[in-house]
Amino acid sequence: MAEDYRAVADAIAARIASGELRPGERLPAQRAFARAHRIASSTAARVYGELIRRGLAVGEVGRGTFVRAAGAPSDPPLAEPAAARVDLELNFSVLPEQPALLAPALDGMLRPAALAAALGPLGVAGTPAARDAAAGALSRGGWSPDPRHLLFAGSGRQAIAATIAALVPSGERLGVEALTYPIVKGVAARLGITLVPLPMDEHGLDPDAVRAALPLRALYLQPALHNPLGVTMPEHRRLDLARLLRDHDLVAIEDAVYAFLRDDLAPLAALAPERTVVVDSLSKRIAPGLSAGFIMPPGPPAPKIAAALRSAGWAASPFALEAATRWMTQGVTAVVEAAKRADAAERQRLAAEHLAGFDLLADPAAYHCWWRLPEPWRADTFVAAAARRGIAVTPAAAFATGPGHAPNAVRLALASPPLPVLSTALDALATLAEEDDTGVE
Repeated sequence: MAEDYRAVADAIAARIASGELRPGERLPAQRAFARAHRIASSTAARVYGELIRRGLAVGEVGRGTFVRAAGAPSDPPLAEPAAARVDLELNFSVLPEQPALLAPALDGMLRPAALAAALGPLGVAGTPAARDAAAGALSRGGWSPDPRHLLFAGSGRQAIAATIAALVPSGERLGVEALTYPIVKGVAARLGITLVPLPMDEHGLDPDAVRAALPLRALYLQPALHNPLGVTMPEHRRLDLARLLRDHDLVAIEDAVYAFLRDDLAPLAALAPERTVVVDSLSKRIAPGLSAGFIMPPGPPAPKIAAALRSAGWAASPFALEAATRWMTQGVTAVVEAAKRADAAERQRLAAEHLAGFDLLADPAAYHCWWRLPEPWRADTFVAAAARRGIAVTPAAAFATGPGHAPNAVRLALASPPLPVLSTALDALATLAEEDDTGVE
């Protein structure tokens, strides 16, 4: 039977390659497809799954399965800067005033003695000065991490990977939001971990969905400025999740990389400190070019996470951590963060203005927004049409945890382009959304 479904998939792939099935064309419902090809419905489902796996088709919730309008996505998604002239795909903000703000703190690092220290080996626990500086800089909403337990990685991605590796053995189940940071999917695949997609609503992750999915070894989530939806979990939802963690002896991995944009909001870790590991980094706070990752575990998981960092060679660069320590200690990080909060708010204002009347979802403090596309657009055809206009955006499928189907939406990363360029790009996308450029006859 395995060979049968692949043979049928090969035949459909040949029709796509020949142009008989055009990009954007809807494939028959699976039952109709099964009847037409005299195969079982379960075999039809495997055929469609194989086409999706090959990057030849895409499924959309409530709409069906369509021939892709573009090639298969890169692996891992969002790994490299887009080639388009306007990048609304990667979300890195470097403000024009940053170099002048950051440079003075680094002057002392170029003295021979200081440079020698910064070029030497460094453990995953960093230095006492780095731990104290990070504990102060990462505090928010009345919460502050215990500097004794802080660990440092080379980046936020490494911090996430090490924490997952330490908490979830190969073959076990990690609960994640149904739409999640794409890197987590790659990490789970490499570690042999099963991701369990958990439904969300307008407040973020649904605790009842977590309860229904148990048992889980851990939970990965983004309570503040969720990527890609941009929603922020209200306090009553965080309280419910905190109770759930305690009741079911479950550990949460709280990704707080965007949380500095909502410094008024206490993390989930403030409500369940003994059940939460917070991961963060400087990539959004400062810049991706000179970053460091932070891991703030409660006491018991710290040795396992430290071992995972050491075994993978993911300790922070001594030079980068020394630079970060100086920026945090001298208050430079706080100045940059405040400037970015104002910048993000202005970019959200532009998005709301230029895309007025469309179905947008975002926190007013976020650097990204979620756009539910109007009919007859589908996410992959819209991404392809935007690329033809020199604008890179990300389809929902890049974030979807479950196989096959994704919402008919795109994420707009607002952080990178200069404001005038962003305005022009948003206008172009609004005009495109009102046109019929779907490529479907």
